[in-house]
This record gives sequence, C-alpha cells and structure tokens, in this order.
Amino acid sequence: GLIIPGGESTTLSRLMSIYQLREPIEHLARQGKAVWGTCAGMIMMAHEITEEDPIPLQLLDIGVQRNAFGRQIDSFEQDLEVHGLEPPPFHAVFIRAPVIIRVGQGVKVLAALSDGRPVAVQQGHLLATAFHPELTDDTRLHRYFLNLIPRESPAPTE
Repeated sequence: GLIIPGGESTTLSRLMSIYQLREPIEHLARQGKAVWGTCAGMIMMAHEITEEDPIPLQLLDIGVQRNAFGRQIDSFEQDLEVHGLEPPPFHAVFIRAPVIIRVGQGVKVLAALSDGRPVAVQQGHLLATAFHPELTDDTRLHRYFLNLIPRESPAPTE
C-alpha cells in the first residue's frame, strides 16, 4: 500500500510531476493496491478540486475544496464517528483541511462533520481523510488501512 501524506498539495503535485511519480502512483491504484491520502494526499487523490492548481491524480471519485475551513489559525480538532471503527469516536485533527464537496457513486462516506460534510471516504481499496490520523496515538484508522492491502499468497513449500 501507499500513503500520500498531508502537507502542501501544490508542492506534492509539482514534485510528483518533476520526479515522474504520477504514472507509477496511478498504475499502483489501477492494479488494486491500497492507497490512502490524508489531507493534502486526499486532495491529490480526488477526481476534481475547486481550484485549477494542483492537478489531482483522479484516483477517487470525489470533488474536494482545499482549505475549506480557512487559514492555519482556523485549524481544529473534533471527535468523529467513523464507520468501520469500534467506539470511542476518533479524535480528528484538521489542519488547513480540505472538505469533500461531491461524492461519486461507489464512494462510501466513513465519517462526516455534524453539518453532513464528508471528511473520510473509501472507494474499494482507496481511502481518504481530510484530517491527520498520524497526529494522534489512535492507530485504528492505520489498522483499517492495513486491512485494505491485498494479502499475498504465501509461496508453496515443498
């Protein structure tokens, strides 16, 4: 599997182009390998974004708005019920976070804010979160992602 991390989506997009990583990542996703985008990684996985730049990979059938909650000072934390995770709620850290504004067919909403805006989705082996699970001690979403990774059959023994 591959995790496309948070950070700055324009920088991620430019570096993917400079180092010719777009096609290998797209190929990986088409081959059924698990890919998870967190925050800027979710922006990169989206089919479309509200801005012209960066250029997303179009892996996941969602539309995304960058910096949906405002500037850095508007970052926040919120407990979320996440489908597929046992209680308690997941403590999500949103830093200059994007939000999903369109969910395509076949995309399952795993978590939404109280106003109904999706912030975690899954489409088959593709996972995206608008928040940063790596900034907490809660590893449930990481384990969820690991379960999306296809298991290789062990080599036959003689």
